[in-house]
Amino acid sequence: MRERMRRSALSLGPTAVVWTLGVTQIVGYGTLYYSFAILAGDVAVSFAVPVSRIFGLFSLALLVGGFAAPFVGRWIDRHGAPRVMAAGSVAASVALAAVALAPGPTSFAAALILMEVVSAAVLYDAAFTALVQIRGRDARRRIGHLTLIAGFASTIFWPLTTWLHGWLDWRSVMLAFAAANLIVAAPLHLLLLAARPGRDTAGDAPERTPAVAVDPPPPPALARRMFVLVTAGFALSGFLLSALLAQMVPALTALGLGGSALVVSTLFGPAQVLVRFVNLVFGVRRHPLFVTLFGMTMLPLAVLILATTAPAVAGAVVFAVLLGFGSGLKSIVQGTLPLALFGTASYGSRLGRMALARQFLAAAAPFAFAWQLETRGPTVALATLVAVGLLGLAAFAAVARLRDRAAAPSTITAKGRP
Repeated sequence: MRERMRRSALSLGPTAVVWTLGVTQIVGYGTLYYSFAILAGDVAVSFAVPVSRIFGLFSLALLVGGFAAPFVGRWIDRHGAPRVMAAGSVAASVALAAVALAPGPTSFAAALILMEVVSAAVLYDAAFTALVQIRGRDARRRIGHLTLIAGFASTIFWPLTTWLHGWLDWRSVMLAFAAANLIVAAPLHLLLLAARPGRDTAGDAPERTPAVAVDPPPPPALARRMFVLVTAGFALSGFLLSALLAQMVPALTALGLGGSALVVSTLFGPAQVLVRFVNLVFGVRRHPLFVTLFGMTMLPLAVLILATTAPAVAGAVVFAVLLGFGSGLKSIVQGTLPLALFGTASYGSRLGRMALARQFLAAAAPFAFAWQLETRGPTVALATLVAVGLLGLAAFAAVARLRDRAAAPSTITAKGRP
């Protein structure tokens, strides 16, 4: 079945596959994630509850969705990514409709949980696995192309959601987004599944850039430690991003940016796209661990600059750009670093296990950040994010040391030393 899926998708050609997945990622991230920050305030008013409670429900949904990720990863490995993603888009449409029609906070929370559970089947981890199943170890460049396209999700959906919300209430906006998943994303995933058999990889034009460097398998004990550290690094950096992206506009407003908050926030998406393009040109010859260390440095640095310069618009602009740089590279290396360190075997399952830890911390982030903003103020909230970002960077630095240790014996042997 997997081979049939692989040949079917390749009949579209590698570029068509990437563009198809790119559009579905824009729809998926825009409707299932980025829109929430814009609509949460109105949701809280309609249910007569504090906005922090709405973000708390969102955090709970992220947590439950994280527990579903390993199971979804195994389904993708077993049945093929396009089949699971097509079903996931239909389920996402149902979940968004349930959110829109929820009569109270309890049913709203249940619908949010369903939404986050099905997100694991349609967002980056599933799309990366689709490319690895199709392209194997040559997927690195295609993953970069995919994230380049999907980086426009926030740029499109923050203003789009704001514009729609000016005309419609939050329930109608959610129903429109449910229709987008059903009418746009689901058919595109089915297109990957139903395409006629085409050329195999050998018939495609050769890649202009080398395939991702894949390390020799490390000793099992070392591999387990590296996996734990990689998982921790992505989870900690994900906490920082989840906290800010769920509330970027409200946070910038609280810092005194006023009407500039929305404009500044729209720089985040283009910055993601820019750094992904630069990575395609200059980063493909670097090991993904180098790109990871560079990108993860950008995240705490961005927050530190915002904390020390607010409410200056110039500082907020630098913050949004650097945050976009870090987020853009993180999106790529979440797919390429595990591929380089651990290979293609059980790739979907491995990403699913990593997503569980990532979602566990990401689940706490929006609520924790909203609570700190309300009770401690933006300075303490941002200082916490800087500390978390530095811990994530330290985890990847430890991975680099373990990788050097694993490579040392083979290097010595190659030089003819005992």
